[in-house]
Amino acid sequence: MFERSRRGEKALLVQPRRHGVDFDAAASEFRELARSAGAEVVAELVARVDRPHPALYVGTGKAEEAKLLVQTSGADLVLVNHQLTPIQERNLEKLLECRVVDRAGLILDIFAQRARSHEGKLQVELAQLQHMATRLVRGWTHLERQRGGAIGLRGPGETQLETDRRLLAERVKILKARLEIAVRQREQGRKSREKSALPAIALVGYTNAGKSTLFNALARSSVYTADQLFATLDPTVRRVGGFAFGAVTLADTVGFVSELPHELVAAFKSTLTEAREADLLLHVIDGADPLMPERIAEVEAVLTEIGAGELPQIQVVNKIDLTGAQPAVEAQDGRIRARAYLSAVTGAGLDGLRAAIETEFGAERVHRQLRLGYADAGLRARLIALGAVRAEADLAGEGWQVEVDLPRRLALQLAALPGAQGELVRSQLLAEVTHEQREHAR
Repeated sequence: MFERSRRGEKALLVQPRRHGVDFDAAASEFRELARSAGAEVVAELVARVDRPHPALYVGTGKAEEAKLLVQTSGADLVLVNHQLTPIQERNLEKLLECRVVDRAGLILDIFAQRARSHEGKLQVELAQLQHMATRLVRGWTHLERQRGGAIGLRGPGETQLETDRRLLAERVKILKARLEIAVRQREQGRKSREKSALPAIALVGYTNAGKSTLFNALARSSVYTADQLFATLDPTVRRVGGFAFGAVTLADTVGFVSELPHELVAAFKSTLTEAREADLLLHVIDGADPLMPERIAEVEAVLTEIGAGELPQIQVVNKIDLTGAQPAVEAQDGRIRARAYLSAVTGAGLDGLRAAIETEFGAERVHRQLRLGYADAGLRARLIALGAVRAEADLAGEGWQVEVDLPRRLALQLAALPGAQGELVRSQLLAEVTHEQREHAR
């Protein structure tokens, strides 16, 4: 597994200046990543990289300058703000005589420190092993002297490396099996929430935009928050009431970041199921971030990659307490339903966001009288849980006469239920709904 950063490690940051990339913003974010990993930044080296050097990434002159900085600053770790090839990473370590970690490795290390749930730890370890697979030779520096083909030493070195690759492959296989079990357990929990037909809302956004703070404000919860990147990794789901149409499930998900390692996107797709399967996304945006448009685009790119790019969305511009903006809700057209301006810390604008959510889920409503027999007690309990029952009368030994009022979207979900419950809803609650609409609700 990738070696975890130790608290207090002294780091030299190599900050490449690349065409088309805002250097100041990229450099600032990388400093924050280093701080989040527990490193002490003792020096920085800016290197213009128009064409990456195939062996060192930076040019030979900058590599020698980095070596001098390592010696004079006392750095025991070099962090490079770009993804390196295995050869580049290995060559830099030889030249600099200290550990070299690229951007992907640094993010993986932060995730390893922050993951708390069993599933999250499995996902991080799997991502680390996949990242390490092409760098396996780096861990066996005692074999380097055999690379010249010394007589009597060539075979054992190859055997050791093959053995290590086999052990890594076996560990990956074990992790994938365990992760499948964890994913099935999560899926069971998600399906149980689906059975209640509660609307599902997921918070998404760039890391440190204030998602967990907003989650706590809406759910009146106490999810851990901090002013640092990736403060929380594992998704948290709560039932939140207080809406005119009933309750919702609210999920807080891991934050996104630019140039997120491919291994992490792949490994965390199951965790991000909460976002992919949501009925509505709350895209939390740091309104005080000077690169707000770029951050929005980066989040949208990840949402598209995980299959959530077409879901309805309310953009939540957070931190108006820092920008001086006023609470407001602006209606939008298309997939972006509205843009709400608020402060999750002070609570200003939260009522406007709640109203926007109510507009999304309560715009089209169905108001009907249902006649339910005692055999339909399960459906009655579900309607009560949804907050859809407005009045009820006992039918003297036959069941109940129930007055229901609920959003059409939820009514369609109930109509799509299998068996007698779905048939009763279709015949009494939504007799006019077409087969195509019910299939879409599935």
